[in-house]
Amino acid sequence: MPIEIKIRKNEPIDRAIRRMKKKLDRENIIKGVRANRYYEKPCEKRRRKNKVQAFTQMLRRRYAE
Repeated sequence: MPIEIKIRKNEPIDRAIRRMKKKLDRENIIKGVRANRYYEKPCEKRRRKNKVQAFTQMLRRRYAE
């Protein structure tokens, strides 16, 4: 799905680029491209996902009080 940014009337290019970057960030497009830049072994994917999951559970336990 292509990202489309329409430049508003009298809008500076800098502001339009900033809006485009925010939209890309919200949709995790840049993160996905960077993740797929290099091959990652299945065991490394599982290890990374387990590490993230353990971290989020630790945060939930810490702030559940």
